[in-house]
Order: sequence, then structure tokens, then C-alpha cells
Amino acid sequence: MSVSSSNGESKRRRRVRSEDEKRRIVCETFEPGASVSAVARRHGLNANLLFTWRREMGRGVSGLADDPMAFVPAVISAAPVTASAPPSPSGAGQMEIVFAGGERVIVDRTVDAVALARVIKVLSRR
Repeated sequence: MSVSSSNGESKRRRRVRSEDEKRRIVCETFEPGASVSAVARRHGLNANLLFTWRREMGRGVSGLADDPMAFVPAVISAAPVTASAPPSPSGAGQMEIVFAGGERVIVDRTVDAVALARVIKVLSRR
């Protein structure tokens, strides 16, 4: 939306969005195959603003978080990976996540971040 000022210059007005509207837009970005930039364009937003809203939602800032992500302690160990998970071809870039219930997720650097987030969300609610 553009508005002309008295000196003929065009200025943009900022649209004020409700917390519910922000939450709905942010949720769209977590749909499988969704692109943050495409969602931002569809709603007339700057992608950086949408990323900011996503961070705020994760931290529970601005009333955006109904279910903020929780962090669990990470234990770094020199112990080798067990035979249940084959080592990555390069031997580097591997991460193991162990949940309180004993479930383990081992991924390498090629893991799809969206898919991993869904798996972690499901396992952390058990």
C-alpha cells in the first residue's frame, strides 16, 4: 500500500497484524514443502520479518507461542557410534539425539531439517 505525501514522495504504510494472523502465517511455513519466502510473498511480507516471527514463536515472545520448543541437555561423548547406526561415509558430520525415554535419532549432515523437526516434536511428546 502506497500513500503520497505532500511533497509527492511515495511512502509505504506498515500493516498491523493480529497475533492470531501472525500465528496462522507462521504455521503455514511449517507445512511440508512450504517455502518461507513463498509464504511471505503470498501475504505481502518481507521474508526476514517472517523469520523473525518464527524465532519469536519458538521463544514464546509476543504471545506467538502456544507450544514453544523446549530444549533438552546435550551430552557430547567420545564414545563411538554403535553398530545399530552405520557411520556416515565421510565419518564426520553425524549427530545423535537421545531422548529421556531412550529413543535415539542419528542423522548426518544431509538430513532434511523439516523432517527432523517433525520427528523430534513427535518423540519429545512421548
